[in-house]
Amino acid sequence: MKQFTSKTQRVGEFGEKICAIYLRKTGFKIIETNYTKTFGEIDIIATKDNILHFIEVKSIRTKTDSRETYNPAENLTKKKYLKIYKTIVAYLEDFDVSHETNWQIDLYSIFIDEIDKKHRVSKIENVVIS
Repeated sequence: MKQFTSKTQRVGEFGEKICAIYLRKTGFKIIETNYTKTFGEIDIIATKDNILHFIEVKSIRTKTDSRETYNPAENLTKKKYLKIYKTIVAYLEDFDVSHETNWQIDLYSIFIDEIDKKHRVSKIENVVIS
């Protein structure tokens, strides 16, 4: 099991847990978390409606009265996207997933409120970066 030591890593791990709970509540079946290869990682792999979802989670701590305009989704760079894509290809090969299987990359941003302890989830489905 991974050991998260930095504050940023702990926030990321907490955001992934919040996202997994949200996904289950909205009808997703979680297949795997933190699928890792030497060249990349997929935070959550889940299915819903016969679609395989490869989910990247980006998390940020916020404060209730904050007027922050920063969106953690901005951290999904082209370089990171290509690592995720390469990792997806490896997953599909490792588990002999049929070429007929529908799959997509989704991005979930988790806003973790430090004051009122509420969390906000924002999603972008079927992300493509060219």
